Amino acid sequence: QVQLVESGGELVQAGGSLRLSCAASGRTSSSYAMGWFRQAPGKEREFVAAIRWSASSTYYADSVKGRFTISRDNTKNTVYLQMSSLKPEDTAVYYCAARVGSSYYVTGDYAYWGRGTQVTVSS
Repeated sequence: QVQLVESGGELVQAGGSLRLSCAASGRTSSSYAMGWFRQAPGKEREFVAAIRWSASSTYYADSVKGRFTISRDNTKNTVYLQMSSLKPEDTAVYYCAARVGSSYYVTGDYAYWGRGTQVTVSS
């Protein structure tokens, strides 16, 4: 079992930056590939970014590529999402998740989820 707790979400102006954190606990939590997803009101949860357990590879949605950076510190069991050049359309609840399946992009391949942190970008 893996427990995930997100933090760092807040209200920010367009063009600003935020860093989200996801603290993981539970046995072997650092061995999972981790992902960030987001869900805006009235929309489905969508993939944002993912990182392999070794941090050797990262994956991004086209909508955030070049603006967001995912990273992890396995010594702290923490995954980060550095967000810059934020846009109003980035407004959503951001979730981190631990992957157990084969795809990095599909919500169904992630078994463990945090409760989310709200990011609001004002125009």
